[in-house]
Amino acid sequence: MSAGVGVDLEKLWIRFGDFVAVRDANVKINGGDFFSFLGPSGCGKTTILRAVSGFLEPSEGRVLIGGNDMKGIGPNKRPTALIFQNLALFPLMKVWENITFSMEIKGASAKDRRKRADELLDMIALPGQGDKLPSELSGGQRQRVAIARALCAEPDVLLLDEPLSALDLKLRQHMRTELREIQQRVGITFIYITHDQGEALTMSDNIAVMRAGVIDQIGDGKTVYNDPSTAFAASFVGENNVFRGKVKQVSGDTALISTNRSGDLLARISTANQGKMQPGDDAMLFIRPEAFALAPAGASGDHFVTATVTNEEFEGNVFNIFMEGDGGKELKVSLPNLGQSFDSHKGEAMTLQYDVQNAVALPAGELATE
Repeated sequence: MSAGVGVDLEKLWIRFGDFVAVRDANVKINGGDFFSFLGPSGCGKTTILRAVSGFLEPSEGRVLIGGNDMKGIGPNKRPTALIFQNLALFPLMKVWENITFSMEIKGASAKDRRKRADELLDMIALPGQGDKLPSELSGGQRQRVAIARALCAEPDVLLLDEPLSALDLKLRQHMRTELREIQQRVGITFIYITHDQGEALTMSDNIAVMRAGVIDQIGDGKTVYNDPSTAFAASFVGENNVFRGKVKQVSGDTALISTNRSGDLLARISTANQGKMQPGDDAMLFIRPEAFALAPAGASGDHFVTATVTNEEFEGNVFNIFMEGDGGKELKVSLPNLGQSFDSHKGEAMTLQYDVQNAVALPAGELATE
C-alpha cells in the first residue's frame, strides 16, 4: 500500500446553475495526513469530497492527487476509495467476501482473497470474524469492516463522508480513536468530512473550517480552537462567549474592545488579523467558558466581567454558570469540579476574570448558528 500521497485543490469552484457550492478553495493536504473538512450541513464539504473522488467535475480549478491533475479521470480510475455514511456492505456476503470484493473483481483467487481478508481483519482488531454476515456484527464492527474493504482496494487516499454519524455517542468516541490508530498504522492520506468538531479536533492533523462554500481557516486543531481566524470559526469550533463592540485602542497584538454591555475589555488579536484591526472598527471578542475564573468581589478592570447569574448546572466534572450576556445571549462559564462546595448564586451579580491571552479579538462577522 503506497503511503504519503498528497492532495491539492487549486482555485476550486463548483457551481450548480447559479448556486455556488464551493468558492475558490485552495487546500494543500500533505501525504499521510488525516485531514478534516469541518462545517455545518450544506457548507460544501461533501461537494469537495465528490470532486476529489471524481464523481463531480470542478466548474473551475484543479484537483491534483500525487501531483497529477485528475481532470477527466473517472472515479474508478482514481487512486481513491470512498466510505459513505451508510457503509453499503453487501448483506448476503460474508465479512471476508465484503472486504475483498475489489480483489474478486480483479480475478484474484479465493485463497489469496481470504489471506488478505485475514490480514485486514487483524489490522482492524476483528480477528476470526471473517465468516460472519454483516448483520451479525455491531455498528462499530461494521464500520471497521467498511474501512477494511476500502483499504483492500489499496487506495493512495481514503475519503470518509461522515462515517460515524449513525453511531451512538459512546461508540462514536471509541471509533474516533480506532480510526486514528488505523490511519497511523497504514500511513495513507485520510480526508474526512464531518460537522462534529469533537471528531475533527481529536483525529485530525489539520482541519479546514468551512462556511457557505468558503474555507474560513485551515490549521491544526489547537490553532483552530485557540487562534480562530474568523467569527464563524470561533463560534463553530467549541463553545464560545461573544462580546460585541468596537475597537477602542490597539497596542501591538492586543486590542481594547469597548463592548456593548461589559465595558472595555482587553483581548489578544488573532494571528490572522494582526495589523488589520483599527480603532473604530466593529469587533467581536471571544472568551471560552473554561477560560473564566471567579474574581474577588468588587474587582474591576479590562479583564473582568460582572453579570447577573440566571441559571446553574452541575455536570459532574464542571459547574456551569449561566449569566446575562451580550445582546440577549447567555454568558456561559465552566468551572472545574475540584471538590469545592458550591452554593447557588442565582440572581446575584458575579465577577469573573480571564487571562488576556485566552480572549480573542476578531473583526465583527457572521456567527455559526448550529
